[in-house]
Amino acid sequence: MILSHWKGLGVVLATFVGGVFSQGLTVTVGDDDSYKTAAQAAAKNMMSYYKGDEPGQTPGLLPGPYYWWEAGAMFGQLIHHWYLTGNDEYNDSIKKALLFQIGEQDNYMPSNQSKDLGNDDQVFWAFSAMDAAELKFSNPDDKYPSWVALAQAVFNTQYPRWETTTCNGGLRWQIYPFNAGYDYKNAISTGGFFQLSARLARYTGNATYADWAEKAWNWVYDSPIMTDAYTVWDGTYMSNNCSGATKVYWTYNVGTMLMGASYMYDYTNQNATWGNRITGLLNATSVFFVKTNGANTPAKQAPPGGQILAEIACEFPEPQTCNYDQPSFKAYLSRWLSVTMQLAPFTNQTIAPLLQASAQAAAATCTGNGGNFCGRRWYQNVFDGNFGVGEQMSAMSMFQANLIHSVGPPVTAKKGGTSKGDPTAGQGTEGGTINDPAATDAIGGGDKAGAGILTVLSLALAVGGSTWMVI
Repeated sequence: MILSHWKGLGVVLATFVGGVFSQGLTVTVGDDDSYKTAAQAAAKNMMSYYKGDEPGQTPGLLPGPYYWWEAGAMFGQLIHHWYLTGNDEYNDSIKKALLFQIGEQDNYMPSNQSKDLGNDDQVFWAFSAMDAAELKFSNPDDKYPSWVALAQAVFNTQYPRWETTTCNGGLRWQIYPFNAGYDYKNAISTGGFFQLSARLARYTGNATYADWAEKAWNWVYDSPIMTDAYTVWDGTYMSNNCSGATKVYWTYNVGTMLMGASYMYDYTNQNATWGNRITGLLNATSVFFVKTNGANTPAKQAPPGGQILAEIACEFPEPQTCNYDQPSFKAYLSRWLSVTMQLAPFTNQTIAPLLQASAQAAAATCTGNGGNFCGRRWYQNVFDGNFGVGEQMSAMSMFQANLIHSVGPPVTAKKGGTSKGDPTAGQGTEGGTINDPAATDAIGGGDKAGAGILTVLSLALAVGGSTWMVI
């Protein structure tokens, strides 16, 4: 998957919208200012949905139908936006949101979000806290836990949920047993825990986190969720003792495993085993990179083997099946690919051309909503009529991912970090500390329609002779 660069090509579009021509965005390989300008435009459009700083509104929440987890993910993307572009206009909002939503026990489990709270939801807020620590975002006041302590608190609530009575380990999708999906162990929950553990290991130097990262990796790899070719499926049901996988591709599933592996590669001083895993996972992302199919042609005709990132499980069917969560998934893979380049530089020749080509394709869609809102299906090279928080976040992330060469890698406690950890953070009824691996979790009740998936109803869609099970 070593692909040629698109050198020196700008994307300038004018699309006829509502009786006037709407100028699109322009990005040019080698022109960092063009990426910064495009990322700032997408960030502005994304933040036009956020009302949390307005009187009577709640900091850290997006308006419905967007879920709690996506807001947490958005603020992590904005931390990277500040770090990569230098644009600090959203920093106050980021800090206020990340601290307002920490919950009663400072572990990103606010009781008023129990209906929207799975292990995956919680860990995305922890990712954002780690982003703040690793990129030296402004530290909280002393009355709050540090950024690292907030991430450690999430870890301290999640590892006691490691469930061995069925399937010999792994995390359930859901935290609470009354929530649909409590009998499902999925890639983003255990994979998210893997990534968090790896990042904490690297930042703190504490081998206990690394041990948990190894344990989580081994479980995912040995389960039906990951194949020998490093394909990462969505999850597996406990009702059949995890004997088969739900075979649907999502970009953030392979992405979270790639990100965790990259942190472990750096933590272990470029251990070859982790390097091989990175290579395998990176090869597995190729299914998501397609060729352009031209404007307004049926989406399912986008041919494989290209450079343009696509969320194939929901963008390819006609009609599309993407919900309000899934258009944001490309944002996370974009960011995680760029950080992989920093932590595992041997991947640069493979990843950089993909980020460049995808950014140019994304820019070509940014002529929507009477302005420069970005569309969903980048491989069509025109605005496709679909726009929202996720579409703007994904475009922003891809634009700014192309600036990764201009900044340093994530810091650690010993190498530049200023956020101080607390290995006992987040204790309480959700219990456990890093020193007490046998601690068990008190689980309450509730119902849920959560991150990435609205329900556990299955929808089988025939696409090009294949079946996509959208969960």
